[in-house]
Amino acid sequence: MRRSWITSFQIAAVYVGTVVGAGFATGREIVEFFTKYGVFGLAGILLVGILFMFVGTKMLILSKRIKAASYQDVMIYLFGLKIGRFVNIFMLIVLLGLTSIMLSGAGAIFREQLGLSVRLGVIITILLTVIVMNFGVKGLFSVNLIVVPMLIIFSLLLAVQAFSADTLGVIPEDSSASLKWIISAFSYAAFNLTMASAVLVPLANEIKDEKVLKRGGMLGGLFLTAILISSHIALSTLPNVERFDIPMAEVMKTTFYAIYFIYIAVIYGEVFTSVIGNLYGLERQIASFLKIPGMIIICAILCLAAFISKIGYSSLITSLYPIFGYVCLGMLFLLIIKKVPK
Repeated sequence: MRRSWITSFQIAAVYVGTVVGAGFATGREIVEFFTKYGVFGLAGILLVGILFMFVGTKMLILSKRIKAASYQDVMIYLFGLKIGRFVNIFMLIVLLGLTSIMLSGAGAIFREQLGLSVRLGVIITILLTVIVMNFGVKGLFSVNLIVVPMLIIFSLLLAVQAFSADTLGVIPEDSSASLKWIISAFSYAAFNLTMASAVLVPLANEIKDEKVLKRGGMLGGLFLTAILISSHIALSTLPNVERFDIPMAEVMKTTFYAIYFIYIAVIYGEVFTSVIGNLYGLERQIASFLKIPGMIIICAILCLAAFISKIGYSSLITSLYPIFGYVCLGMLFLLIIKKVPK
């Protein structure tokens, strides 16, 4: 019984670690999808939380029951063979773009918060990724079990401080946000669940007990909701929040400077876990039709992603995330309406 709960927490940690990527952990993604809508943003987060808990868990169970080896099998099940193949090609492109955003985010942390070179941040991240990827799923579990609990604690700490300081309400509410926040919430959930499928689908197939999967999915969704709410509250205290690449670090710098550098390490850890998660999904997918050693595939993806990351972190987030989100809405809709096979 105790072992099954531990496994559930491991699944939840991987779920959180996969979704909490560069944009989420740094706060840039939360500003883009929620905080700029003020109080409507909080309503959007609650809607996203429900989708993460129930639709995310459904995706895990569905993957298990159809014995999906990679997200390709789930896409073909949802969209059918012909459309599913096009969706899988799109997924490969998106995952590559997402990995580039994560590497760019790592470079932004080094530049904006540590005063070091962007290139140094990217190179260090690539080297650490290659080392951890040698350990496969165990490496993914280990890193997430360290970083995710720390991120939850720090996010809650910042939210409590924001309430006690009575500094909420800095973000002006957009009077035209009555519909935008709903579209933003659905596109955010669709995008993140689609991207998480690259890691969660093959992971679900390796877990024998469905109860463990259900608990892991629900816990992961719950943790993600808690982090989103607390981060949104903390970000609402920062004037001109949209001009920062790493707004959560700016909040920490002005609130708890004593643990500021520890928090930077946690943010970097989350960016790093997302790079690992995306690579894990990409490598599994490419290896299914190209018989090439895994490490060669990983190194090739990292080199290409490093080249794309030169575009710049904020530019990539602002331009690519909304497009990805809208395209992924189809998968979210099908996940909601499709029945899970018995």
